[in-house]
Amino acid sequence: MAMIPNQLPKLVSDPTGRSFGLDLPPGALRGPADDPYLWSGHGPAGPAAWGALRPAARTAGLLPVLLGVDRSLEEWELEPGRMSDPADHEADEVLAGFWGSRGEGGWPGPAPAQPVDTDPDRAAATVAEMLTEPGFWLEDARPALVPARRSADIPAVIGWGGPLNHENDVARLCAVLRSWEDRFGARVVALTFDQLVVSVAAPPRTLEEAGAVAAEHYAFCPDNIDQGPHGGLRWYAEKALLDTPVWTFWWD
Repeated sequence: MAMIPNQLPKLVSDPTGRSFGLDLPPGALRGPADDPYLWSGHGPAGPAAWGALRPAARTAGLLPVLLGVDRSLEEWELEPGRMSDPADHEADEVLAGFWGSRGEGGWPGPAPAQPVDTDPDRAAATVAEMLTEPGFWLEDARPALVPARRSADIPAVIGWGGPLNHENDVARLCAVLRSWEDRFGARVVALTFDQLVVSVAAPPRTLEEAGAVAAEHYAFCPDNIDQGPHGGLRWYAEKALLDTPVWTFWWD
């Protein structure tokens, strides 16, 4: 995978990230000593963490993400070396392949792009703050930094295996996330062992638009519909996507 210069090794001698304009809490690096792929904090992020980590994107090319604590990171079995480069895949081809493999007939094609009037990074910060508020389901999530060119690439950079039963190479799904970045102002906000949370700065505004996005979601993560509480694609489009600034995916 084409990588940006990795600044994470500097945290060995500068564990608070002061040289990057940060004040990191205690944490640990993961990966080879000379090329780690992840820094994660030892304690809960809290609502203020995302804003505190955001300068790292500008000063060090490190992007923030929240990591759930449903299982230890050792159990995640992260394998970045096994993933390809998201740039090697076309989102439409990936989705069409998934759609066809489920016998759903002809692929309807990608949903139209939405005008992105809200800054996607600000939208991501708002979602991250909300999810880590006391009482919300990611209140204990850990803060993390990843050396990635784009938020969409984070799962591939760390070798995340959450969708393993659906797709072995998460970089193919990252190609779709890149497309959602471009069309909907999406950002990867959080990962758990088998869940992905994406903020959406420009969600679909009409039921027709939401229906087109729902088809993409079904190809991307069929368990959202097949094993979720949703009554088919139309119900999912209306209840889970219409004017909704957060998309959540779960793979069995």
